[in-house]
Amino acid sequence: MKLIVKKLTGLLVAVLLPVSLVGCGEEEVSFEQPYQVFQSTEQYGIGITKQTEAASFFGEELCVGGNENSTDEAITADLSGAAGLFRTNTREILYAKDIHMQLYPASTTKILTAYVALKYGDLQSIATVSERAMEIDVDSSVCGLEAGDQIDLMQLLYGLMMCSGNDAANAIAEQVSGSIEAFVALMNQEALALGATNSHFMNPHGLPDEQHYTTVYDLYLIFQAAMESGTFRQLISTVDYTAQYTNGQGEPVTEEWKNSNRYLQGEEEVPEGITIVGGKTGTTNAAGHCLVLSSETGSGEPYISIVMRAENRDNLYTQMTELLQKAAAGS
Repeated sequence: MKLIVKKLTGLLVAVLLPVSLVGCGEEEVSFEQPYQVFQSTEQYGIGITKQTEAASFFGEELCVGGNENSTDEAITADLSGAAGLFRTNTREILYAKDIHMQLYPASTTKILTAYVALKYGDLQSIATVSERAMEIDVDSSVCGLEAGDQIDLMQLLYGLMMCSGNDAANAIAEQVSGSIEAFVALMNQEALALGATNSHFMNPHGLPDEQHYTTVYDLYLIFQAAMESGTFRQLISTVDYTAQYTNGQGEPVTEEWKNSNRYLQGEEEVPEGITIVGGKTGTTNAAGHCLVLSSETGSGEPYISIVMRAENRDNLYTQMTELLQKAAAGS
């Protein structure tokens, strides 16, 4: 197992990946500690230092795992393309199936969209929905916006995370960064800063693109960072929301939005001993059915569970429930 080292703002970040640092004419360099940030003292070779002073551990608060899959008789592995169960307070990966495989994320992309918007946006700012923002596939999930609507960023985030509005995603991107392209560049910048080095994003909503992909592990990194925001936790845990804004003619508009999470809606049974905090669903033909979920045990122990590329919704929730049952058992 080798380490990729990326230079970020004067620091060298060692990221655990199954690749070699050896290039033509270069001496191999490796590190004993994965996800460690070093301060450079002597430049060497391709920018890696021979002698370094440890400044901090990039991964000291993270679950760090390699490429090995784990097995569990209680979890039906073939129900999804990839899955993971992360016990975040002890930084353990309790279940892993292809967690570093690059897959289409569908609307789980919107976790990063919300993270970036909450970090850089003004929640009280009023967005005017543009014609460009409405240029989405006709079969897209939307929250009912129309060009000319005026709506604040906070309500756009509810539309993004609850009913998975692709229209809201584009409107958020334009409001925060001035254009969709500039916002996507910011998404990729923030993903790399979080250590999500196996990901690349081409839009803020998650519709398929060959260059738009992520992994179970990278989604864990992004979701855990987003969960540090109380506003994000509020967004993903809200079951029903009434949006109120004005249309292009200045007339009031009221929309009732419901969370697409079937656990929160009471459509799927939650295992005993587990409380669902919230999460994000995602579905396209290319991505299959995906779900990123935050939950807690009765003692308040937090878990993140992720299922990607399930063939159908039943398989998705069956495997997610099996992961939650493992969390409830505490092992």
